[in-house]
Amino acid sequence: MATISLSQRSTNFRRPNHHSPVVEEIGGLIRVHNDGHVERPPLVPHVSCMVPLELEVAATNVTIDQFNTNLWARVYSPTNRRLPSKLPVLVYFHGGGFCVGSASWACYHEFLTNLARVSCCVIVSINYRLAPENRLPAAYDDGIDAVSWLKREALKGVVNELKRCDFTCLFLAGDSAGANIAYHVGSRLVSRHVLTPKGMILIQPFFGGETRSMSEKRSIQPANSALTLPASDTYWRLALPVGATRDHPWCNPLARGAPRLSDLKALKTMVCVGELDILKDRNLEFAASLAGSGSRVQSEVYKDVGHAFQVLQNYPMAQTRTHEMMVHVKGFINQ
Repeated sequence: MATISLSQRSTNFRRPNHHSPVVEEIGGLIRVHNDGHVERPPLVPHVSCMVPLELEVAATNVTIDQFNTNLWARVYSPTNRRLPSKLPVLVYFHGGGFCVGSASWACYHEFLTNLARVSCCVIVSINYRLAPENRLPAAYDDGIDAVSWLKREALKGVVNELKRCDFTCLFLAGDSAGANIAYHVGSRLVSRHVLTPKGMILIQPFFGGETRSMSEKRSIQPANSALTLPASDTYWRLALPVGATRDHPWCNPLARGAPRLSDLKALKTMVCVGELDILKDRNLEFAASLAGSGSRVQSEVYKDVGHAFQVLQNYPMAQTRTHEMMVHVKGFINQ
């Protein structure tokens, strides 16, 4: 996998090209102006859905809502004929603090191609709406719309890459902000008659809170870290409703007023944690609380890697740990 460097990202804003004052900025990723104008430099290249034949995965882009939200997805389907005729399906949400990222980013295209191949499942990667133009719950709404579309697709069978899906074996998955979306979409689906997920795969879920955890306070992040505490706070200011604190239930799943964890007993959950991630303690506390509510929870801690190691490959052990995680995901799905 290719390494994507974030160490020089602050240089990606070449010159002021908008005259309104900047009110929020995460170097090289996003700049928000006072008049609402948003800049997102092309730090990560966008790629087509082409996949080398030797990887035995087919990919295609599909439109979910062309007229209202421009919601679309990239579908990855293993082509190996030795696999069963029906395969599990993962609805996947990319990371990026709710504010950046795309299903067509090169790092996600490569990661999900390999995850589909290793885990032997069909992956539907959702290109949801981004904040601050579309603050939460827009991304959650897009997730529900995507699952509703899948339910219709299960009946119609129009997309070839989805014809191998076993829709009774559906999982919600994502990394960072995408894992947050997967969790909140799952929380909604347990009370709706859409498609009931079998489980959730939450990779370094992006949760927060007003009270700092120990790993947030003490973890010293390298220059190329995908998530620092100041960046985390900025993402939340841009994504949450205006005026909301980090103890809003969409940010803090353990806060007062958050969905009851006990309502998720029907869903088994896998929580993947990076040992060097500032979110480590918060992720482990969430997993323990979910297990304490009666849910089946599998927690995996990946040593010597930090946030988003599986897509950015910016740690020496990233490639090894990414393969380990893919194998764990396959085992979890097939339990």
